[in-house]
Amino acid sequence: MLVAQVGEFGLLDRLRAIVEKQDDTVLLGIGDDAAVVTYPHHVVMTTDAMVYGIHFREDLIGDVAIGYKAVVASLSDIAAMGAKPMHLLITLAVSQTQEVEQLEAIYRGIKIACDRYDVTVIGGDIVSTPGPMMISVTATGTLYAQQPLKRSGAKTDDLVFVTGDIGGSGAYIDYQKHHDRVVLSPEDIDALQRRHQEPTPQILAGELLAHFKGCTSTNDISDGLASELHEIAAASGVGIVIEADRLPICPAVRHYCKRTQRDAESFALYGGEDYQIVGTVSPISAGALLAQAQAQGIRVSLIGRVIEDTPQVTLIDHGQHHVIGKNGYDHFRQKEDE
Repeated sequence: MLVAQVGEFGLLDRLRAIVEKQDDTVLLGIGDDAAVVTYPHHVVMTTDAMVYGIHFREDLIGDVAIGYKAVVASLSDIAAMGAKPMHLLITLAVSQTQEVEQLEAIYRGIKIACDRYDVTVIGGDIVSTPGPMMISVTATGTLYAQQPLKRSGAKTDDLVFVTGDIGGSGAYIDYQKHHDRVVLSPEDIDALQRRHQEPTPQILAGELLAHFKGCTSTNDISDGLASELHEIAAASGVGIVIEADRLPICPAVRHYCKRTQRDAESFALYGGEDYQIVGTVSPISAGALLAQAQAQGIRVSLIGRVIEDTPQVTLIDHGQHHVIGKNGYDHFRQKEDE
């Protein structure tokens, strides 16, 4: 069934039925000109858009996962600010020939994310477009502490940390280009696929960091570790040095790179869409952070330090110091051109 056959309001009714739920913080939700909600603390707001052909492709991700991941991208920003996600506004731009069933599948993915991370869709918009489909998710949240976590607090001698593991999403995209020539175990394929299609926003880690006094800066890893570190360095007016052998690279990424002669560090630095948190912590508090994170089942790795320098990021690899760019060297392009 096509969108043109059900019309705007028929489509709204179908999608509303998938995601609408009872939420005591919502006075007015879907169905009025605007939503009305109640917040007990300062409100954090963010928005992310995903465009078909740029942010997602059908050969890399299914419809349900598209909806799930669209929500996660915004929840990750909320988590990195040290806030609890609360509500979502969803905007869809679709053509008249869009399949209704595909949009319903996307909304089932949105519902999975909402149920998993306890957030509520309270409204949004649907518009017609002759171009590719677009999904925009606006998320709101409330701070766990009095002040938000920011990019601008890193200080000289702080240590750099990152949660979870990184590189899996970028490696999965690369694997899909070459999978007919690469033999990987089913376990490794599944690990890479899950990191691309079903990432986990670091909400629990964001809560821990919000209450942890020694955390001086944070940033969510959506555009790649190198890019996010550059943003911290620029906002804080410091230099950052990281060590290649300390990067918590997903094991499946290393297995894939071993079989393809690719650089695992490149996926970790520039792959993006890991949705982990990178940040800085005072050196006297680092041990306590690791202990508290471990007690809550959160993986945290120390990967470098903050130095007094111009805002830049330096990678130490086999004893060699390399200043790395925000968008990385042309490592992937060089490999693909060979």
